[in-house]
Amino acid sequence: MDIIKVVTAGSVDDGKSTLIGRLLYETKSLKDDQIAHIENKSKSKGYDYLDFSLATDGLLTEREQGITIDVSNIFFSTDIRRFIVADSPGHVEYTRNMITGASTASAAIVLLDARKGVIEQTKRHFYITQLLGINQVIFAINKMDLVDYKEAEFNSIVSDLNLLIKSQANQGLHSYFIPLSALKGDNVIDTSSNTSWYTGPSFLSLLESIPIEEEHQNEEQSFQVQYVIRPKTEEYHDYRGFAGKVKSGSFSVGDLIKVHPSNRFSKVKRLEKYGESVDKLHENENGTILLEDEVDVSRGSSIVAQDFEINSSKQLTATVSWLQDAPLNASGIYWLQQGVQKVKAKIKAVHNTIDLETLTINQNNQLKLNDIGEVSIQTASPIVSKAYSDHKALGAFILIDSQTNNTAGVGFIK
Repeated sequence: MDIIKVVTAGSVDDGKSTLIGRLLYETKSLKDDQIAHIENKSKSKGYDYLDFSLATDGLLTEREQGITIDVSNIFFSTDIRRFIVADSPGHVEYTRNMITGASTASAAIVLLDARKGVIEQTKRHFYITQLLGINQVIFAINKMDLVDYKEAEFNSIVSDLNLLIKSQANQGLHSYFIPLSALKGDNVIDTSSNTSWYTGPSFLSLLESIPIEEEHQNEEQSFQVQYVIRPKTEEYHDYRGFAGKVKSGSFSVGDLIKVHPSNRFSKVKRLEKYGESVDKLHENENGTILLEDEVDVSRGSSIVAQDFEINSSKQLTATVSWLQDAPLNASGIYWLQQGVQKVKAKIKAVHNTIDLETLTINQNNQLKLNDIGEVSIQTASPIVSKAYSDHKALGAFILIDSQTNNTAGVGFIK
């Protein structure tokens, strides 16, 4: 049975938690005590229905406010597919959490309130899905019961969404539109007679059938060193292994390699996994590489194929999403971390920001909370990188506030 990770997005009170809660309930993924809690809490609030949002809003603060603040990974399955759903918050100030939830997702659910249609948060969340390269996007137009299930209301929103897609979508995007009521259950598990004009699948059927795009297996070999193993014991007197993770491609014994940033060449002598010798290390696997030559390798170094055309530079241009209250200003000093590479970085310039209401580029010299814009960065030492569109593992980084050690921004190399 295959598995798919999906991120939810949408504005506050669009019904994300209610939709996921109903899916959990209808697929019998809730325990008896969870169902009892939902029933008792709904009754105590005077509701004549079950408040399924209680199944996912686990934090006390969230339950008190009736909103989602943090990102929760929720698991459920059907006979056809297993799901991991990242339920991300809708408030503008928690947009950074949506980026976290979406960073490893292969599909996105963007919810809209049928009464409000396409709003700024819709545009912001869709922009983020495209920034992160998500090519399967379901637009769930919720609360159709509050617009009397009118086909005209649905079609009007779809028309606005198509304009958004035309202006912002990446090549290869697959988009889906579905009218539903998470509260009433229309088109969630089964298609509803209230929307007889809708001829598509139910929401769950759509989730079960959308294609899972195989994660692009980059053939360019890249391994980032996390730790240099030097036991210095009698048995392993000359042992020098480089432990880390294969970021892309695969490594085999005998491969010719190059080390960054020293630009020294060598050959793979031995590969180990969990202390045992193996013939090959594959993408996303952790392991240890031993080389035939004594070359300069330390934490943060990258071992790549000898002919891998890779950037090793102090100059970067990137799209940055700003995550903290204090604005990013030109000339600011931050830590830039990409995997285990961590270097001091200076913001040389903020070139522009995107207006997520009008989807226009504005000239600007700073980024404020939740702004997304283009910046130039200079690092104290070279980092190994590729454009994010070509290589996600080597194309993304975070900026860390050097004063507070808070994650200040997330960047995508152009």
